Amino acid sequence: MKEFNIALLPGDGVGEEVARVASSILQSAGKKFEVIFNFKEALCGGAAIDSVGQPLPDETLELCKNSDAVLFGAVGGPKWDDLERERRPEQAILGLRKGLDLYANLRPAVMFDSLVDSSSLKPEIVRGLDLLVLREGVSGIYFGKPQHIEDVSPDEQRAVDTMVYHSSEIRRIVKLGFELAAVRKKKLCSVDKENVLYNSRLWRKVAIEVGEDFPNIELSHMYVDNASMQLIRNPLQFDVVVTGNMFGDILSDAASMLTGSIGMLASANLGDGGFGMFEPVHGTAPDIAGQDKANPVAAIMSAAMLCRYALKLPEVAEVIENAVSEALREGYRTIDIHTPGSKKISCSDMGSVILERVGE
Repeated sequence: MKEFNIALLPGDGVGEEVARVASSILQSAGKKFEVIFNFKEALCGGAAIDSVGQPLPDETLELCKNSDAVLFGAVGGPKWDDLERERRPEQAILGLRKGLDLYANLRPAVMFDSLVDSSSLKPEIVRGLDLLVLREGVSGIYFGKPQHIEDVSPDEQRAVDTMVYHSSEIRRIVKLGFELAAVRKKKLCSVDKENVLYNSRLWRKVAIEVGEDFPNIELSHMYVDNASMQLIRNPLQFDVVVTGNMFGDILSDAASMLTGSIGMLASANLGDGGFGMFEPVHGTAPDIAGQDKANPVAAIMSAAMLCRYALKLPEVAEVIENAVSEALREGYRTIDIHTPGSKKISCSDMGSVILERVGE
């Protein structure tokens, strides 16, 4: 019997709904292999602001540090939009990544055969899609200082954001990109804006240096604007894409729509030693929060990634992944991926359908 302690951070909006569905499926899948997951829930995001006045309480961060892995929902919502930047719900996810040194954000985009018609692109463009966006997660423009808005005259303001990367930060994320490519199709595309940004000039220089240690991996470079276009024009050309924080944020969201819905995209935030936080890429979806309409698949697949990457339980991950595939193959759909002829069901019902297949 194996036991693992999992910090469960549902957050806000649909994050609460999908995180609890995912945790129940994770628990059920574990029982098949005599694995017990002990979940301990904590506040973060808007829920934490309402309760204790800050998006990431010290108790929450401490719980995560003392857990084997973190399962995260989503944070944010219009209720807190007028708060100062430092107090907004989104600071929870940034604080967790920084506080836990989760520098590697893995965002796979996989097209299930049964969902080809749900994509907004032609089937021949997306059929067989299996790409991985590897995003640097604890540096770049989201964390650089100074960051502020200042008055420069009575009728003029100036906003300042700072993009900073050290060569060591670039080296460790690019090295991981090569390692991931080595167990996939041996292709790594490094995305930057080297023709304009000094950050990107350093990024490309370091990527080329690291590539010398991986002669069997095909390394290519692409400007981020071209990568955005190529991702839509010919996504099958990519295998592993490694890039900085902001570029990865944008490209991975674009990649999610190749699969039919951002509700399908899971992600892992990893540090050294295998510890990680796992979350759906989507946000809190305040327009459907509390209506049982959210797609829980991204959260469920994030739970599978938790097993595969953090806990080294590939057999549990496979049970979850197969259950999701089976439910989709049988035509079950939440509203975001529903097409004529499929079975439209709620978030909780999709969870129940997948849970049944986990138990089979």
